[in-house]
Amino acid sequence: MDIREALPNTLMAHLGMEVLEANKDRVVMTMPVDSRTHQPMGLLHGGASVALAESAASLGGALNVSDQGKTVVGMEINANHLRSMREGVVKAIAEPIHRGSTTQVWQIRIVDERDRLVCISRCTLAVIQNRGRMEHVTPTEN
Repeated sequence: MDIREALPNTLMAHLGMEVLEANKDRVVMTMPVDSRTHQPMGLLHGGASVALAESAASLGGALNVSDQGKTVVGMEINANHLRSMREGVVKAIAEPIHRGSTTQVWQIRIVDERDRLVCISRCTLAVIQNRGRMEHVTPTEN
């Protein structure tokens, strides 16, 4: 299945995330900064940024192991929120730092529409046996 087909009825869909590029070496996703992703003061919620970061890392991680009958789940994530936003679109660029047999580590840069860093994150994924619906995930075309 194209990885974008796995998004409906998920947190990713509810927050308006879209996959622009997804392959074993890089995932690019976008998310709107609007009422779905705001905190009470009208700013981009840090949790929404973390959800975007983990989603991008997890999609890339799954692509790296899906041909082995495995998938990934989030094990740890950290994030530094560096710039606030009230509106627009953020873009996450996830790239692997480590791809091992039991864990993967991904760095995720979240930038605004002017390519300014909004959030920097690192996500550790556990590689597990696949028992879910993302059994045969294929990369997206550019």
